[in-house]
Amino acid sequence: MTERIAATDDLAACHALRRAVFMEEQGFSEAEEFDDLDPVCTHLLATDDGRPVGTARTYVDGTVGKIGRVCVLPSHRGTGLGARLILAALDELRQRGGLSVVRVSAQVHALPFYERFGFVAHGPEYLDGTVPHRDMDLPI
Repeated sequence: MTERIAATDDLAACHALRRAVFMEEQGFSEAEEFDDLDPVCTHLLATDDGRPVGTARTYVDGTVGKIGRVCVLPSHRGTGLGARLILAALDELRQRGGLSVVRVSAQVHALPFYERFGFVAHGPEYLDGTVPHRDMDLPI
C-alpha cells in the first residue's frame, strides 16, 4: 500500500468519492452534496497506489477555518485514513495563519471521531439532508 494525501486540482476524483459515499451510500441528493463552495475550497485527495480512496475540503470564512466533505471508501475505513485526512486538513489550515478556530459540521455518529482531535460540539443538532449533524470547533 502506497498511500498519499495531498492538495489536488482533480475535482472530478473528489466528486466521484463524494458521490459514492454521500450520495450512493448515505442517500444525499446531488443538490445537497455539490455546492458553490467547491471552486473556492482546497481539496485534499488520499490515494492508495494512485487510486483515489478518500477526500476532504477546507476553506476559510473570516477567522474560521472549515473542514468538510470528509469521506473514505469502505475498503479503507478502519485503517486510520480518516484521521490522517483530518490531520492533513488541520495542517493545511494552520499554514494559512490568522485563524482562531477550525469548525466541522459533523454527522452525530462521528462526534467521537472528531473529539479525538480536540473538537468540541456546540449548538443544537440539525439535519443536513436526512442525517443529524452538530457543529464542532477546535481552537487553534
